[in-house]
Amino acid sequence: MPRFALEPADEAFFGSAPHVFTYRKQFAAPPERVWESLTSDESLAAWGSTVKFVNWTSPRPFGVGTTREVALSPGIVRVDETFFRWEDGVRYSFYVDHASVPSLRRFAEDYLVEPLGEGRAQFTWIVAIEARPAFAVPFKAFAPVLKAAFGRLATDGEKYFRERA
Repeated sequence: MPRFALEPADEAFFGSAPHVFTYRKQFAAPPERVWESLTSDESLAAWGSTVKFVNWTSPRPFGVGTTREVALSPGIVRVDETFFRWEDGVRYSFYVDHASVPSLRRFAEDYLVEPLGEGRAQFTWIVAIEARPAFAVPFKAFAPVLKAAFGRLATDGEKYFRERA
């Protein structure tokens, strides 16, 4: 499978990227359980069919510098991720350093888990994307479809925890 290098990103990218998608969901689980799921061997792949697999390529305990490989269903799109922020139990952020698609210049995600009380958690997920210049115009047209596709993963998480409440 081809691998295309992307430029690194940092926290500022979530405010400056051309495409930023933010999702907020209330999960029927305490924050500790949500965090445990996010950092488990299956991670997001357990939530539904959007993510085919997650392969952590760094040993535990995880932290800044942790790496993993993720494949989106049906497995055509694969990315290698490097974590640049890790607040254990609360938040992590990563950028994609390699992808199987040539269209991306920079790509980063931020996951935040906050307590709501009564055994519930607020999940906030931010996806920030910058296409390569040659793909910028088509990507802009495709962005609403991509936003909806990522939104499905957040909804899958909501359903996952509701079914296990």
